[in-house]
Amino acid sequence: MINLHVKMKDFDGAYGLLKEMKERNLSHTVGIYNAIMAGYFRERLNNRKNIYGGLMVLKQMEHADVMPDSQTFCYLLNHCEREEDIIKYYEKLKCDGVQMTKQVYMALINAYASCGLFEKAKQVVLDAVPNKSFNEIKSALASALAIHGQISDAFDIYEEIKDSGCNLEPKAIIPLIENCQSEGELTRLLQLLEELHDPDYHVEGCCRVLLYCVKHNHLSTAIDLLKQLKDTFHVHDNELAMEATVEEVFCLIAETQPVNLKIGLALLTAIKEELSLRPSRKSLDFLLAACVNSKDLHNARLIWKEYKAAGFTHNVLSLLRMYQAFLACGDHKSAATLLHRIPKDDPHVCCVIEACQTTYAKSSVKSKEKKKKEKMEDDRKEFEKEGVN
Repeated sequence: MINLHVKMKDFDGAYGLLKEMKERNLSHTVGIYNAIMAGYFRERLNNRKNIYGGLMVLKQMEHADVMPDSQTFCYLLNHCEREEDIIKYYEKLKCDGVQMTKQVYMALINAYASCGLFEKAKQVVLDAVPNKSFNEIKSALASALAIHGQISDAFDIYEEIKDSGCNLEPKAIIPLIENCQSEGELTRLLQLLEELHDPDYHVEGCCRVLLYCVKHNHLSTAIDLLKQLKDTFHVHDNELAMEATVEEVFCLIAETQPVNLKIGLALLTAIKEELSLRPSRKSLDFLLAACVNSKDLHNARLIWKEYKAAGFTHNVLSLLRMYQAFLACGDHKSAATLLHRIPKDDPHVCCVIEACQTTYAKSSVKSKEKKKKEKMEDDRKEFEKEGVN
């Protein structure tokens, strides 16, 4: 019941149950307090984790004479924001005689890395007693370094693990893939992907490498990865996952500046012809948005036709996007014609229309002013040229 209250963020209810247990002379276990502490650390106040609430649980444990265990210290270390806090909890852990489990080592590594103390994070591994969990601890170091921008050091740890005849833990490979995003890293990323044998992690890694390929214009590899994902999702009868993956690809294309419409259109063709998939409405919405962002009216018209080819009618969102495309490209006549088709009974739609008109009217004025200045500059140069002659 306490776990249920915590999941519902009803901490008063959780403490109420603790009070009832005390009245019934039922002992409070460390597991109960750990559950409440974890709930506080998951809670967000003003877009920050509720660290204060979690630390108050530790005080209450002391008052209740309940000794913290290794899991308690994992929670505390994972939420340290200063080196002095890390030292304080580590010293208390040793003073209380709590066992150094692999989870504690990992929490200590993450704590130091989060504070930017990367050499101390590495020292944790050097101080760890080699055992069956040593590779997991070292993998946690590689992961923490990658997450906090130390990608070169992370790959050094990765090579050390490989040289020792072991493999990086699958959950540690994902951060390496995710944070190795510089141009020219495709070969390394594909190598990491090959080492992901766990089906779930492989799918996640494949999706991340796919996005890298789209970002850096590796079209053929992107198509190969989409085929792999299609086969994987087909085996598990998960068409929605495939659809969501494709949508994420087109979302990236729409949001990336400058917009790379060429790869977007090539992927749309491949999805239809090589993968025999129908693009979703959301995928076409993202592509149409990309056309707006790049002010490409020709391709906007092509995507507009794709809705019908895919069996979709034009809804309010697609009508607004096309209206934007016309305005962005200066085709005010077509924009005015399309405007009559957009339902205006929703006040939010009216606000979007007004915002579009304001934005692109300013853009049009700026464009005219720029052309006027360019003409004046040309006239000045011509005048100076004539004066010299």
